[in-house]
Amino acid sequence: MAKNGFTDRVKIAVKAGNGGDGMNSFKAYKGKPACGPDGGDGGDGGSVVFVGDKDMHDLLPYRYTAKYYAENGARGGTNLCTGKKGEDVVLKVPLGTLVRDAESGKIFRDIYEDGERVVLIEGGKGGKGNARFTTARRHAPNFAQKGHLTKPHSLILEMKVIADVGLVGFPNVGKSTLLSKISAAKPKIADYHFTTLSPNLGVVKYYDESFIAADIPGLIEGAAQGAGLGHDFLRHIERTRMLVHVVDISGVEGRDPAEDFSTVNEELAAYSELLAGLPQIVALNKTDIAGAEENIAKFRRRYGKEYKIFEISAVRGEGTEELLKEIVSVLATLPPAERIPADEVIFDEGDNTQYEIFVDENGAYVVVGGLVDMLCRNVVLNNPDSMGYFQRVLKLRGVFKELEKMGCKAGDTVVVGDVEFEYV
Repeated sequence: MAKNGFTDRVKIAVKAGNGGDGMNSFKAYKGKPACGPDGGDGGDGGSVVFVGDKDMHDLLPYRYTAKYYAENGARGGTNLCTGKKGEDVVLKVPLGTLVRDAESGKIFRDIYEDGERVVLIEGGKGGKGNARFTTARRHAPNFAQKGHLTKPHSLILEMKVIADVGLVGFPNVGKSTLLSKISAAKPKIADYHFTTLSPNLGVVKYYDESFIAADIPGLIEGAAQGAGLGHDFLRHIERTRMLVHVVDISGVEGRDPAEDFSTVNEELAAYSELLAGLPQIVALNKTDIAGAEENIAKFRRRYGKEYKIFEISAVRGEGTEELLKEIVSVLATLPPAERIPADEVIFDEGDNTQYEIFVDENGAYVVVGGLVDMLCRNVVLNNPDSMGYFQRVLKLRGVFKELEKMGCKAGDTVVVGDVEFEYV
């Protein structure tokens, strides 16, 4: 969502770097053209990294650039030199940013703390150079492995403000004014609806205690369904530990303050049961305006038994001391705000289906690639069930068919990772 420069939700594409290819190379001296393999491994690709930054206040930098790709790893070199690792792509985000999968909506991570560094997608592994395939029987392997290829992923970055107290209410009831009085925040204030187009945060100090308050843009009827600015900003009070419901008790705009209060609570409940269940205290604002007394009495008759009600004048600062004392008292009974738990989602970090087949100097058929590396990680050689899985994967991936196309016959030697067997 982007209004007046404030951006709290964006869609981006990210991709870790591909692994560099291994080098197929042999040492060469004068008069001795091939003195043994010396091809180095390819470098790993760069990773996709997110970092929490307390100095960022929205996701505006991501409105104008949609793709963030890490650098590919470099190819391996001669003389056993490993290729250069690709540079990571580092994405700084405001605290409270959820990283979601764009297709499923599942949460990969909640970036919650300043300086928090999350490697979301690791770069592709570099391919092995031909020197890595030397064995007691294979002295001159004339092949190298390609690097792992990675895939792009679409992400949704969604910012949810981290605050202890959320100030809610209809537009123009004095939330911004109240925040400016109780903290050092300097929100834009003017006498018209929707002055606040983004959540304003302020650190409130009360003697030895302190808490963060967020002035949430005004809610109107239908906000939970997307009317006005409500739907876009309701997400910003989902983390808060308690709510202060600010009501314009003067009635100067021709509305019934009690009905306004009821309407906003209905919108909170329609959007989230969690919001509806948060502790809530009421601040009746603009009590210094003539005619407010009658509305105060009516409001107290209707809601006095259910809610703690405080009468304030945010402009003059009257009544704010008692209000702050109550807020601190309530917060002391509540658990601290917590990180939103991540869903169990694993990125497909590379292509585990790729493979290549080479024939070495001994006539053995050697299978290399991402598929082989995956099998080496997951197959237990002395376990019959595991070896059965090994054989099934080779068959399903078409490895046996490809071997036959290359002329592999019964009795020929096939090497897959650390497994060597006669083809049947």
